[in-house]
Amino acid sequence: MTRAEFEAVVLAFPGVEAGQSYGQPAFKVNGKFLTRVREDDASAVIMEVSFDERDLLLEVEPETFHFTAHYKDYRCVLARLETLNPEQLKGFLERRWRKSAPKAVVKAWDAAKA
Repeated sequence: MTRAEFEAVVLAFPGVEAGQSYGQPAFKVNGKFLTRVREDDASAVIMEVSFDERDLLLEVEPETFHFTAHYKDYRCVLARLETLNPEQLKGFLERRWRKSAPKAVVKAWDAAKA
């Protein structure tokens, strides 16, 4: 997946906008962090991933998923854009988006999809 493809997936969720997090380009919804791409290794920061799920992802798809010491205590995983599946990304982002987006926006999005 290219950075442009990544951004297209992220921006397809209602209310998502480009912003900054700790001085780095990031995507937010409702003012809350959604995701970003790490410049040093072109990996997306994927939130709302339990420690058990992260362990499974690392075991099953080590070419895509990893984490660094900085993220070891956070419920997240890093995903290399080069090997990340767009549909998988959508699923991960939807979890975080649903938690952070205004409830009315989530409800409208669900109704439009039904």
